Amino acid sequence: MTYCVGMRLDAGLVFLSDSRTNAGVDQVGTFRKMSVFENPGDRMLVLMTAGNLSISQSIRQLASEHVCADGSTIWNAPNMYEAARILGEVVRAVHKRDAASLSEFGIDFNVSIIFGGQIKGERCRLFQIYAAGNFIESHNENTYFQIGEAKYGKPIIDRVVTTATPLDEAAKCALISMDSTLKSNVSVGLPLDLLVYENNSLAVTRFVTIDEKNQYFQMIRSTWGRQLKSVFEGIDDPVWNAAPEATSNVLSSTNMNSKPVRVAIPSHVSTTGIDAAPLQSLAQQFNPKQP
Repeated sequence: MTYCVGMRLDAGLVFLSDSRTNAGVDQVGTFRKMSVFENPGDRMLVLMTAGNLSISQSIRQLASEHVCADGSTIWNAPNMYEAARILGEVVRAVHKRDAASLSEFGIDFNVSIIFGGQIKGERCRLFQIYAAGNFIESHNENTYFQIGEAKYGKPIIDRVVTTATPLDEAAKCALISMDSTLKSNVSVGLPLDLLVYENNSLAVTRFVTIDEKNQYFQMIRSTWGRQLKSVFEGIDDPVWNAAPEATSNVLSSTNMNSKPVRVAIPSHVSTTGIDAAPLQSLAQQFNPKQP
């Protein structure tokens, strides 16, 4: 599996991918998921993939060579929308070539893509492309895309990143998002590829491959865990059975009518060994009006 995230910001773009592939507990490999299509001064495009590795590699190779019927390629597309359309056409071409034979062996045509960058004459744009070759574009309401093991790293991005977030701050958030994923899922692994692109550069401006020895990522891993624990410990524990006005952290107040959904005890189950008095007393604490 993998985890990739791409962010479109006012200041530019941030891309981060891992390099883990996993075909079983004893078949773990390292394959980089990020590819750059760069013609300095004209365009800088980034492709990140998740899913079946053979499909992803076929798409990457064909994308660099594919010529549409009208002569357009990813290298001469006039804008990012057309570049995304061409990439979608490439996905469909690989599907047409390989999907049926893969299906005979019980293998689904499984691929998802984040594709973004800038072509001279327009702003930065970011797309997510699906296995059918269709795609959607990021807008201000949804300024990032994730593919692969997205759930672990999503909460921090949702709370922090907006279009106004500076590039380095967004890169920091992406790394924390990745660290959360690495912590919870063994199918995602180092090294990481991080690319930070500044608006109108039309060339790669900042790129780093991050392994376990990277000083900044080591700091992220230790500091985030420590700070998260500190914040957690600073939040008050819940207070049970208090008046709502007594404190701000009342979880269950004396005037709440809270009862669990209890399954009726079958008639063949003996209840003679249960002392009902303490249970009734406890119930009355939660439901004082109940006799």
